[in-house]
Amino acid sequence: MTIEAAQQRVDEWISTVGVRYFDELTNMAMLTEEVGEVARIIARRYGEQSEKESDKNKDLGDEMADVLWVLLCLANQTGVDLTKALENNFEKKSHRDGERHQNNPKLKD
Repeated sequence: MTIEAAQQRVDEWISTVGVRYFDELTNMAMLTEEVGEVARIIARRYGEQSEKESDKNKDLGDEMADVLWVLLCLANQTGVDLTKALENNFEKKSHRDGERHQNNPKLKD
């Protein structure tokens, strides 16, 4: 699925099943909450914190998809074409960081 198709599918779902979008501030709060859930899993599963028994069955991919879902909602609500934005971001990073990471001794093995 392309990013454009994902934005369209979310919009179709919202208009047919979800009734309407939550307002942008509510979705921003929801995005923060979902990112926190991803952070919790990563911190406990891959970091130094111990994983609670109740968290062991949490699906990291599902939580990441929740983040993406809300991000797609916000993009739709604010008129952002995420495909174009991501393409521009690649260009920006390539121009800005094209040699920076290659020359970073901290990243060398």
